[in-house]
Amino acid sequence: MTDLVLKGESSLADEIVQILRGRIINGDYAIGEKLVENRIAEELKVSRTPVREAFKQLTKENLIEYIPNKGCFAKGFEQSDLLDIYAVRNAVEQLAVEWAIKNKTEEDMEKLREQLDVMKLYTEKEMVENLVIADEEFNKLIYQMTRSRFIMQALMSYQEYIDLARQGILARKENLGKILSEHTLIYEAIEAGNVSAAKKAVEKHLKNSAKRAAERWL
Repeated sequence: MTDLVLKGESSLADEIVQILRGRIINGDYAIGEKLVENRIAEELKVSRTPVREAFKQLTKENLIEYIPNKGCFAKGFEQSDLLDIYAVRNAVEQLAVEWAIKNKTEEDMEKLREQLDVMKLYTEKEMVENLVIADEEFNKLIYQMTRSRFIMQALMSYQEYIDLARQGILARKENLGKILSEHTLIYEAIEAGNVSAAKKAVEKHLKNSAKRAAERWL
């Protein structure tokens, strides 16, 4: 097997993808706004090559539209896109908690409990940035408990979008206690081995999360 050589330009392009994806999803670029390659390269103090690679990736994600002889334009991220993601997430995560219950171990539950305690601490102290990370880790633990790489791939495929939406949700401190309560219900149902209750808790949490995330369009 030949050695894999990672190029600096590739990782840099990934960083630029994250920056531009965040701007598009958060509405920093207007729908239809032209994205000028050299202008972004100058702003980020990089060469045009990684910016060009980032444009290609975002075109694949349908966040940028390339029009020959005209350039690249932001397609934007609308409320319907967000609701679509949450609908898919609801379907897959209900299956995820079912499989997590089926395959859970005492070690899994100890880790999940510890993560819930971390979330509680950050909620009480209103440490939003830390809570975003803790929230994501709680979800990843459940995904891992499924013992299914395909569920992991499905759920992680849209994680970037959820993370960006989650940051906006958690930035509103009145949401923090509600979100902790919803995660607590999910944990308790998994701990009890109650598949029906776990699915209902996930559905309730994601329904509320979708509403909170969609507030930006109100």
